Amino acid sequence: MQSHLVDRVRSFNRFYTRHIGLLSKFLPGSAFTLAEGRVLYELANIPEQTAADIIRSLGMDKAHISRIVARFQETGLVKSRISPEHGKHKLLSLTAKGKQTFQQLNAGTQAQIEDLVSPLPAHHQQRLAANLYEIQTLLSGTKASPDEVQLRSLKVGDLGWITHRQALLYQQEYGWDWTYEGLVAQILGDFAKYFDPAREDAWVAEHHGEVMGSIFLMKSQDAEVAKLRLLYVEPSARGLGVGSRLVHRCIERARELGYKTLTLWTNDNLVSARKIYQAFGFVLVEENRHHSFGKDLVGQTWTLDLRAH
Repeated sequence: MQSHLVDRVRSFNRFYTRHIGLLSKFLPGSAFTLAEGRVLYELANIPEQTAADIIRSLGMDKAHISRIVARFQETGLVKSRISPEHGKHKLLSLTAKGKQTFQQLNAGTQAQIEDLVSPLPAHHQQRLAANLYEIQTLLSGTKASPDEVQLRSLKVGDLGWITHRQALLYQQEYGWDWTYEGLVAQILGDFAKYFDPAREDAWVAEHHGEVMGSIFLMKSQDAEVAKLRLLYVEPSARGLGVGSRLVHRCIERARELGYKTLTLWTNDNLVSARKIYQAFGFVLVEENRHHSFGKDLVGQTWTLDLRAH
């Protein structure tokens, strides 16, 4: 798998560098190399910084940065002053000419990328943006901020995606087979077919267009009892409180709709989810051993008295 991934990354690198002209000596429509363009960008976005700051930001060779800065100073694009805090440090910044030059370079680069993506349909543009963000997040090792994750209502495509992701994640993490996917598809199919907006609801956690988790509030045969179903959180969003936010929203909505009890069914190996349920006051009322999804499992029924809070 790793060898295949390496090959895919290298293939993409070859495609992209050729596609946007990075193999050319200069950036499109300019007299600047890629490295020079990056230095201009750094100075335009952080008004004053040292050459050492730029080296750390870009991970470039010290001698290379020194030559670029010297050339920019000679051509009047960059000026420097002694740092008032550190007498041996020189703070670099763009001159008026440098700022104008960067604006022209940036406009040209912007136009190039717009020409590249504008022919794509809107849904392909959204997909591309989400995938690019995910690539950057995965390779940089950064995680989303809790404040950046939003809860929204369902939209077209969510039910199929949630079915797909839950099936894959539970196969990877618990070894469940394809029959679990069938169960999720049946549950969500019935939810869509018989949806009652006066008694049911659903939420999707989203970050920059990427689905990070979901939860469903479903009716039961008892008008006073609602079901919490199919809570899941993407691995990349775990630790951000997404699961707790989804459960809290589901509980509050159940109260708003006049339910007296909220019940859920889960399996004892879903430890993280169970801890969330316990934190909100759910009580374990029944356990049963069963063989499902290719595994021997212990099913659990939990309930929450909505009138007790």
